[in-house]
Amino acid sequence: MQRATSEKRLLTLDHSSGLARTGVLNLPHGPVRTPVFMPVGTQGSVKTIRGADLLEYGFELVLANTYHLYLRPGVRAIESVGGLHDFMGWPRGVLTDSGGFQIWSLARLRKSSDEGYSFQSHVDGSSHLLTPEKVVELQRAFGSDIAMVLDECLEQPSSRERTERSLDRTLGWARRSKAMGPSSGQALFGIVQGGTFPDLRKRAAKELCEMGFDGYAMGGLSVGEERYSTVRAVASSIEVLPETSPRYLMGVGKPDDLVDYVSMGVDMFDCVVPTRNARGGSFFVPGGHVNITNARFALDPRPVQDGCDCYACRNHSRAYLRHLFLAGEWLGPILATLHNLRYYARLMESIRKAIDRDAYHEFRQCWHETRESFDSETY
Repeated sequence: MQRATSEKRLLTLDHSSGLARTGVLNLPHGPVRTPVFMPVGTQGSVKTIRGADLLEYGFELVLANTYHLYLRPGVRAIESVGGLHDFMGWPRGVLTDSGGFQIWSLARLRKSSDEGYSFQSHVDGSSHLLTPEKVVELQRAFGSDIAMVLDECLEQPSSRERTERSLDRTLGWARRSKAMGPSSGQALFGIVQGGTFPDLRKRAAKELCEMGFDGYAMGGLSVGEERYSTVRAVASSIEVLPETSPRYLMGVGKPDDLVDYVSMGVDMFDCVVPTRNARGGSFFVPGGHVNITNARFALDPRPVQDGCDCYACRNHSRAYLRHLFLAGEWLGPILATLHNLRYYARLMESIRKAIDRDAYHEFRQCWHETRESFDSETY
């Protein structure tokens, strides 16, 4: 067990167990315990769930997306009510992603250059240019607690030559973003790119650290590469990133991912998996997940998960939940989202407790043993 110094930083470290560590992000809208999972509220809303439910279930930080909010409702609408927190009615932390990944996913509607991203809006077809400076200005106007620099993503696999060119552009954008200067109280994170090439990841991490960001994210992963390539990319990045700064693995967040990457020293995660799977009728349970639309649940009076304290499990049977999905009732995805996010919240609580007890190796081993023995057909 290791106690960090008391120096006031964005991340105050507490305990460690192997490379896994707990700590607190000191943000303007309150402290955030790490490791942390951020529900994704792309357009200022975590789909099918209220902010009050997120607070009740223990979430302290959510993610919103600069690209989407810029296009709709627009920065003027958000500024008119006092910023993104008031606009959302959310009193805790907000991290705004720059939107680089979303613009990249537009494919035929966008073009990148050293200047930035030019693209057509997926909403109304209008033309736009987002530069690194513009992205920082937007996030300042939103008033998010953590802002991300603009970066360029690549599909995988990509050649080394193309990856190097893209990385040069991303690092150039990062320097321009950093040159904008700090916004009062808002943290600015750099993003490590470099595809699946460990040496390029190390180079990116080194140059970003020399620029001196408040925190560091690892982006461009889980976009088609093999998992071992993701693991190598994360490991090579963390090898260079400072221990005293938060490390954020972007867009990666299946339960197994959270357990494994925390063991490598990652502090922050976001992913649409719990909410997107919920809308398809998939409920996470210890060891795996179950599809509630399966016919064998038609007469099942049990809750989805015995002992779960979410609203769905405290009040409804598997039979009723199955009925909601088959009938196309909106309440089905709402209840599934409540369950999955509470599952994720409890998982992060368990992860933090295991680290604080210096027992993370044992926790991870038990986790994988449970997963290997899981049988969804008999759950």
